[in-house]
Amino acid sequence: MKKLFPILAIAFMMAFGSVSAAANVNINTTTIVTPLQDDADTSEAESLGFHQELKKRFIEGGPGFMGIVLLCLILGLAIAIERIIFLNLSTTNSKKLTEDVESALASGGLDAAKEVCRNTKGPIASIFYQGLDRANEDLESAEKAVVAYGGVQMGQLEKNVSWISLFIALAPMLGFMGTVIGMIQAFDKIEAAGDMQPSLVAGGIKVALLTTVFGLVVAIILQVFYNYIIAKIDSIVNDMEDASISLMDILVKNKK
Repeated sequence: MKKLFPILAIAFMMAFGSVSAAANVNINTTTIVTPLQDDADTSEAESLGFHQELKKRFIEGGPGFMGIVLLCLILGLAIAIERIIFLNLSTTNSKKLTEDVESALASGGLDAAKEVCRNTKGPIASIFYQGLDRANEDLESAEKAVVAYGGVQMGQLEKNVSWISLFIALAPMLGFMGTVIGMIQAFDKIEAAGDMQPSLVAGGIKVALLTTVFGLVVAIILQVFYNYIIAKIDSIVNDMEDASISLMDILVKNKK
């Protein structure tokens, strides 16, 4: 996860560097507008891609709140990607592992079964190892070890997931705050001008709406990743519980 943040930061700086360069070119370039050129500009504006349109709206929304909401998106995606990679690496074929442990226990005893668990990645193998390590004492000690270490492994699976839910809640709230501030600025302009002109309030209202939309889009994106991660965790936890029951059945059968 530590390697993801520098990569995302570099991408963030490159994206904003291109936006700033494009903005400077637009400011410093002066052209003579003719009817043909005006039509060309109109057609070019209509043919803007999604990426260019997104950058344009981001700049129009203002760097203040839009930058904070974008930071929530970057951090949330970094944590989500790290969790998805970790959970995929933690997924184990529990049925095959149970069969291997049972056959190793029958042929080579506890040491052979523990060696199988050591050579297998994932939380289920770790739980199996802790249960087998206490199997020489009694079944109750092995069961307590399995239950206790299962809780530890569940905590590892759920690590940093709460930060994603925080960013899901924070992004729309920041967008709504930008909306309120934009409306306040619009009414300040009306008060200063003493007249209700659409040109005075259009900018503030536009900024207000853009920050709200961007905050909601960030929340929707992170919510999709969050639901996938929660579903993946539930699947792994169910496998852990089923495998733990199978391990205790194997130990009971070998005690007889």
